Amino acid sequence: MRRGSVWRVPRPRPLLPGPLRVAGAVPLAACVAVVLAAFAAGRGNPGRLDAALDPRIQAWLGRFPALLDWLPRLGGLKEVALMTAALGLACVATRRWSGAVLVLVAVPAAIGLTEYVLKPYVGTIINQAFPSGHSTSSFALAATFAILIADPLYRRVPGPLRLLLVLLAQLVAASVAAAMIAIGAHTFTDAVGGAAVGTGVVLACALTLDLAVRRAGGPPGTRPVREAGGAPAEPVTRPPDAASRQA
Repeated sequence: MRRGSVWRVPRPRPLLPGPLRVAGAVPLAACVAVVLAAFAAGRGNPGRLDAALDPRIQAWLGRFPALLDWLPRLGGLKEVALMTAALGLACVATRRWSGAVLVLVAVPAAIGLTEYVLKPYVGTIINQAFPSGHSTSSFALAATFAILIADPLYRRVPGPLRLLLVLLAQLVAASVAAAMIAIGAHTFTDAVGGAAVGTGVVLACALTLDLAVRRAGGPPGTRPVREAGGAPAEPVTRPPDAASRQA
């Protein structure tokens, strides 16, 4: 290395843009409240809300037997594992390391919380499979996808198209949850509780990772610079647009 040359160590970018990080605690708290409300409304086996809504969902979706055969498979363990791996590999390919950690930690954590904690210790209280595992995994994937696409490294995808993709992912997740109600595997409150658990766990993981990134160093785009044979120099901060293009 020639004298005077420098090396730079890239810092991981936050998962959520600044305004979303500040407001992130609100939807997280809402998810906790929804889980508690769904648990309370589901009491009664079935509860009043389930008794009112489940037959309507079953009657409406019962007209589409092909969908009822296909949609629940999207929330199966094998399919969720494949989609999780695909999202993780996409993050690794684009060197978005914090995104890869989010995918590989948040989705399994949401599923584990539902299957090994909430169902056996909370669902048994109301004698239901609360919350729905299919709903949990589907909404965990949808929430993860929404976070990853909210502030991508390469902004070649226009904002309106990104919003459309997020809404489409949420629609697919909601369809999987509705299909589980239609086939009688879960109640409405099971599905709503699963959606809140999946979304809430992903939000909690994203906020925790961003907090770790902020504590680890300066803002994204800041690179510590060291001269050959010398002491570290002052950090070099690139403008946000330049940092996004080079990331």
